[in-house]
Amino acid sequence: MGDKIYVTNMDKHTLLTLAMDGTVISTFSDIDLNVPRGFNVTARGQVLVCGSRSNTIIQLDSEGKKLATLATEKDGVNKPWSVFYSCSNDSVLVGVENKDIIVFKVT
Repeated sequence: MGDKIYVTNMDKHTLLTLAMDGTVISTFSDIDLNVPRGFNVTARGQVLVCGSRSNTIIQLDSEGKKLATLATEKDGVNKPWSVFYSCSNDSVLVGVENKDIIVFKVT
């Protein structure tokens, strides 16, 4: 871990995975990722990224491949700006535009 750099591009609706020398490893785009904002890299190297306009939280593997859409507007996610995975209580915390925090228990 610590051998990759992740960069969101809100205009192109992508998350770039870069090597430490700046080489592009992968470019992730998906219909569920519109205006990506915050992201979090978990202890296992997975990446959680917010789709601010798509109202989604997406889970990627360490190489930038989609594993799942974890939460959507149906789950109460509305304009997410930040995300964090807490391994101490197996929860995903999502900060949304109106300054609320939504907590999802991971099962």
